[in-house]
Amino acid sequence: MPLLTSLGLVSLALGGLSGWLVLAASQQAPWFHRRGIVAPRRFLSLHLDWVMMGLILVAVDLVVPERPAWLTATLAVGLIVNPLLFIPLAWGPQVSRHVAYRAVTLVSFSATSGGLTALALYALL
Repeated sequence: MPLLTSLGLVSLALGGLSGWLVLAASQQAPWFHRRGIVAPRRFLSLHLDWVMMGLILVAVDLVVPERPAWLTATLAVGLIVNPLLFIPLAWGPQVSRHVAYRAVTLVSFSATSGGLTALALYALL
């Protein structure tokens, strides 16, 4: 099975399973707050992003199966890391001010936006 399809299916599975985390966070918010998770709603963002990125990963393999390896790698990094960026934010917005978080976010967003743009150009031109 192609790499992006495999990653997409894993992402979709994580999206499906994380629905339980969303349910727990909405039903047991005090339990999460006692553990320092001040923004458990970020788990909903994680859940939705895992599903969306999983669908994009699978779609890329279906629509443009023949593409350069660097493009596959760029898309894999961006589309896998983007959802994970919501996890630290569950502990509060101050996390986003940390230099390491900003660096990872910059790389991931650049890989996603640049990779999807490059994919469109590659496929259409």
